[in-house]
Amino acid sequence: MALNTRIKAITETATFLFLRQGYAKTQISHIAKAIGVSVGTIYHDFTGKKEIMHFVLKCTIDPEFLNQEFERPITDDLFVGVEDEIVSLLDNTIKDFEKYLENDADGYNFEALISDAFDLLARYAVGCLFIEKNQFEFKFLADHYKAHRKKFLETMSKYLTIFINEGTVRPMEHLELSTTLIIEILTWWAMDRQYTSFETSDIPLELAKKICLDNILSAYNK
Repeated sequence: MALNTRIKAITETATFLFLRQGYAKTQISHIAKAIGVSVGTIYHDFTGKKEIMHFVLKCTIDPEFLNQEFERPITDDLFVGVEDEIVSLLDNTIKDFEKYLENDADGYNFEALISDAFDLLARYAVGCLFIEKNQFEFKFLADHYKAHRKKFLETMSKYLTIFINEGTVRPMEHLELSTTLIIEILTWWAMDRQYTSFETSDIPLELAKKICLDNILSAYNK
């Protein structure tokens, strides 16, 4: 197996295991067995499990990171400040997501909101799910992620309030709960479907988005 191909295989397999069984319960031997290589081969590429985890998170921030050439074994020196990068990314994505609120969503609509929310969740699915599934091991990231989730909910609620008031979205008796429901539907189809659901990982992303948007728009458009 070529080196870059093996790095990709390690990353993809570790991602699956970290999300399915948790970071703490995943051992290097589990990753090696799933790929079909020896434990020693894994240690030839990475100095340990923490380095693999940071590699996975770095690829979430920058998908092109995987295509670089790396000195082996990959050490944690390569990932200094990666958690701060993730926090900064969370802050910046929310700022970008709420930008239309500055003009009361002028020129924006419910369908565009749901589409953008889906794309945002899908883009950072691995990082978000990793934090959710391993929050007790990574408290710093979990605390910031909880604040991010709260801000995301507040931003969605503000958009929905505007659309309800302008008459394009039907009124909701319990706005916050309905917004939470919409977010959970988006989250499952954009994130969980591919990585943590029981038997739906083979649904293409474009089809998942189409089904998700069709049902949410049908339910809430006025």
